[in-house]
Amino acid sequence: MNLTHLDEQNKPKMVDVSGKEATVRTATASGVIEVTPEAYEAVVTQSTKKGPVLQTAVIAAIQGAKRTPDLIPMCHPLMLSSVKTDVEELPDLPGFRLTVTAKLTGKTGVEMEALTGVSIGLLTIYDMLKAIDKGMVIRDIRLESKTGGKSGDFQRKD
Repeated sequence: MNLTHLDEQNKPKMVDVSGKEATVRTATASGVIEVTPEAYEAVVTQSTKKGPVLQTAVIAAIQGAKRTPDLIPMCHPLMLSSVKTDVEELPDLPGFRLTVTAKLTGKTGVEMEALTGVSIGLLTIYDMLKAIDKGMVIRDIRLESKTGGKSGDFQRKD
């Protein structure tokens, strides 16, 4: 298998997508942050000292998706047409699941943008709650689905 980010001399390169067809592409990723019951309660009652945690995490997730090529060296700068987020409260964990869907019409996919958005959003929750709970665990950051492009569609089965 040839790695697309290496040239003939095994030097890193950004993949040339200029010959590819522009198609509508979407990707959805999710991840979970586990917190203490005290931290969970502070978030849902909006009583943290740093402000509205989940709203801030949503803004951070959108910004993270938009800034992906600044963080991951081989990612192309993309003109995203949409970034949607959802935060699910998980009281039995306790914690939160963040889901990000990125969309564009372009020549390369948006999986990394969705995954980066989730990562930055969850890190923002951690940052805003670390005074209450330093033992939080961020886990299960994963691609849930993608559409478009040469490799076709993907849907996680579990």
